[in-house]
Amino acid sequence: MAEQVLTKLPSDSWVEMTELVLPQHTNALGTVFGGVVMSWVDIAAATCAMRHAAKTVVTASIDAMHFISPIRLGWIVTLKSSVNFTSMTSCEIGVRVTAENPMTGEKFHTASAYLTFVALDSFGRATPIPQINPTTNEEIERADAAKARRKSRLELRDRLVARKKAHS
Repeated sequence: MAEQVLTKLPSDSWVEMTELVLPQHTNALGTVFGGVVMSWVDIAAATCAMRHAAKTVVTASIDAMHFISPIRLGWIVTLKSSVNFTSMTSCEIGVRVTAENPMTGEKFHTASAYLTFVALDSFGRATPIPQINPTTNEEIERADAAKARRKSRLELRDRLVARKKAHS
């Protein structure tokens, strides 16, 4: 008998995280350090990946971190993360960072990132995870875009491995 593959909806593991920008988060310009934003992104994405996999996960890669606009001291930061794509043992998580000026109510898209996580078993080895079942048009579009990004990531990995072998 074939093993049944568990699937989950992206909404099953969606995460929204909120942070208040405090002085320890900022640089001399009064804006958030990029590394602080990256840390928050990694935490939001890891939480989403753990919810999806129901296992321990580790960050395997961050495709790119795009800082679109600054986040200022005293602002409210919202990070939204969701599973865009799954392979056998890994998943891509998309994170969107929005900052709000609480005095004016203005909101700004400040950063975006795509991260890949690998689920681990109790021995620290990669282990299968539930597959994603996108159902809305937006989820399907995200999954299709994530497939293209995965293809690019794997091609880059293969080129780097080949280059390393050629120089060994």
